[in-house]
Amino acid sequence: MYNKIVGGYRVKYGEALELINSVEKEELYRLADALRLHFCKKSMDTCMIMNAKSGACPEDCKWCAQSAKNKTDIKVYRLVDYDAVLKDALIAQKSKVTRFGLVTSGRRPSKSEFVKISGMYSRLNNEVHGVGLCSSLGLLTKDELQKLYDSGVRRYHCNMETAPSFFPNLCSTHTVEEKIATAKAAKEVGMQLCSGGIIGMGESVEQRIELAILLQEIGADSIPVNILQPIKGTPLENAAPLTDDEVLTAFAMFRIINPEAEIRFAGGRASIGHIQDKALKCGVSASLVGDMLTTVGSKVNEDFAMFRKMGYEV
Repeated sequence: MYNKIVGGYRVKYGEALELINSVEKEELYRLADALRLHFCKKSMDTCMIMNAKSGACPEDCKWCAQSAKNKTDIKVYRLVDYDAVLKDALIAQKSKVTRFGLVTSGRRPSKSEFVKISGMYSRLNNEVHGVGLCSSLGLLTKDELQKLYDSGVRRYHCNMETAPSFFPNLCSTHTVEEKIATAKAAKEVGMQLCSGGIIGMGESVEQRIELAILLQEIGADSIPVNILQPIKGTPLENAAPLTDDEVLTAFAMFRIINPEAEIRFAGGRASIGHIQDKALKCGVSASLVGDMLTTVGSKVNEDFAMFRKMGYEV
């Protein structure tokens, strides 16, 4: 299978399930790591995000602390000002991370918010150097994405979250099809696409494969793999944790199905600290560093030291 994938072949849904069911786990992990080394070398792509608008979201996503329909104890605030954005962006620059991005709660920014945000990116593009700009603002139109591109944003983030067949169980206020439309529009204006999901929300192994195949189809360049951290006050607060093998197999299969993409550590890393070194040998080639929106993240310097210790070039 390694030679076929390196030669350009892309694994299909049925083949992926057969791999999981017929190949020893360690062999699966070795295949994922070999593909990571071939396509990504020893590089570790890093990004930092800023929660630029928090909470009071009208959507009903069951996993999310920021939904107004979920009774969680998070900070709620409106769009931050440019000085706060610049401060965090300069931290990203000093830390030598690859990218910096703004994330806002809600289905999409209002027209006035979008004007402010695109203006912030234009200023960042001129004032912060050596750091790529990405953005996560919800379900935008192609025209809005073009304006972001013109402001210096070169990567757009829009998670599919979970398999299309499972998504309606978790959210009723928007659809996967709307997410796919935004993702395709971002690619059409020339942006790279960052799109992944959350594992551990009650989906099956087959549905994790379904998500990975969807990401292959839409051409995701970066795939953040979040591990659900059940948050008190959300409908998933009592979700059972995944086993170590389930987590490692998920990382490996996202790599095998999407061999050229950046498979990225994202939310929930704190819950797999005891197997993080193993996950780094299951196809991971990228990581979110710093804080993770509404949950505590990790210290950038400690992350970089750990990545280098594991043989990565940061």
